[in-house]
Amino acid sequence: MSTLSVRLPDSVHRNARLYAEREGTSLNQLVATAVAEKLAALGAEEYNRQRAERADDAAFEAALAAVPDVPPREGD
Repeated sequence: MSTLSVRLPDSVHRNARLYAEREGTSLNQLVATAVAEKLAALGAEEYNRQRAERADDAAFEAALAAVPDVPPREGD
C-alpha cells in the first residue's frame, strides 16, 4: 500500500466525507473505491476503442448476410 496526498476543494472533501459516513466506510476507502471505479471505466473505454479499431466492416456485413430474414419469434 502507498500513501497519496490529494488536494481537494472544500466542497468535494465535505461531500466525500458525508457519503463515506452514509456508506459506513472511511473516507480513505471511499476515495480508493472511487479511483478504482474511474480506472475501470477508463480501461473499458480504451479496450472498446481498441476493439473498434480492429473492426472489419466486410466481416460484419458477411455475418449479417448469413442471418435469415424472418420476423422475430414471439418473446424475442
